[in-house]
Amino acid sequence: MSKQRFVSLVDQINNCTICAAHLPMGANPVFRADPKAVILVAGQAPGRRVHETGIPFNDPSGDRLRLWMGVTREQFYDVRRIAILPMGFCYPGTGKNGDLPPRAECAPQWREQLLAHLPNIRLVLAIGQYAQAWHLGAERKSNLTETVKHWQHFGPGLLPLPHPSPRNNLWLRRNPWFEEEVIPHLQQRVGELMAAD
Repeated sequence: MSKQRFVSLVDQINNCTICAAHLPMGANPVFRADPKAVILVAGQAPGRRVHETGIPFNDPSGDRLRLWMGVTREQFYDVRRIAILPMGFCYPGTGKNGDLPPRAECAPQWREQLLAHLPNIRLVLAIGQYAQAWHLGAERKSNLTETVKHWQHFGPGLLPLPHPSPRNNLWLRRNPWFEEEVIPHLQQRVGELMAAD
């Protein structure tokens, strides 16, 4: 894939309005990608604060995710190392129980095209049920907890994670194995890839 085609694709996505009519704050695609990236953070969709700043994971969820990964803000936002592609690039709005799901139009329109320009990805962090459904397909277990619990079944190239939102504090308390088993593995794997890069 040529650099020119990649730049053109990024420009198209930045100007995308395919679901603007359904977005309470309008279209503002938030993502980061570079063909050199070795880690892909596959999240859900931007929250309100991310929409306003245009910086992915620029919120308490991002603080926790960086802690889980064992990286600094500077490392996390080094696009040559870490690509950040949520399942929906724009803030979908808020419902009764928090932010709404990612808009269904986004991933089919752009995801495969972008991923084709990221040949060096060695680790996908599939955060939340929507990213896990896309990246794991039929391999996904019956629910998020079971999928994350079977993290070792998905090989060194993909790691399913719960969303790092403060809304998941109860889940983390109920599943102490996650921070005891998964986080050390995640930090080791990220450290290896960052050092190799």
